[in-house]
Amino acid sequence: MSDLAIELHWQRAAPVFQTGTYSNEHTVQYNNRYDMLVDSAPDWGGDPDNTNPEQALASALSSCHMMTFLALAAKAGWPVASYHDYAEAHLGKNPKGQMSVTRIDLHPVVRFDTGFAVTTEELAQMQDRAHRYCFIANTLADSVEINIV
Repeated sequence: MSDLAIELHWQRAAPVFQTGTYSNEHTVQYNNRYDMLVDSAPDWGGDPDNTNPEQALASALSSCHMMTFLALAAKAGWPVASYHDYAEAHLGKNPKGQMSVTRIDLHPVVRFDTGFAVTTEELAQMQDRAHRYCFIANTLADSVEINIV
């Protein structure tokens, strides 16, 4: 299997490194090409204009789920015209009392070519299969909820 990597860089800007004096803003680079500013979530003092690890986790899950769904739909002969998702990561305390992403909700909306339709049940079954086969969902275990619109 392949190793998939990023590069992360943080540099202190404040003259002193102590609680409350430094920024968590850093750069994550993908494929030696794309740089993304990342920070703490706004609730933890981060810049709301930057992404944060919790959003990145929701993004990874949403992307993986969509790509798995598209592969399964293509194999089934479903002519998908568009796919949209609104993914939301929820922060809270896990059963051990630690802060964590306790749940990620996906809200996929799938549109098909004109004249093609599936039942709500068939769509739900395909979304469930996509969830079961998604690498990221398998990594996260049971903290994912799929809300079909």
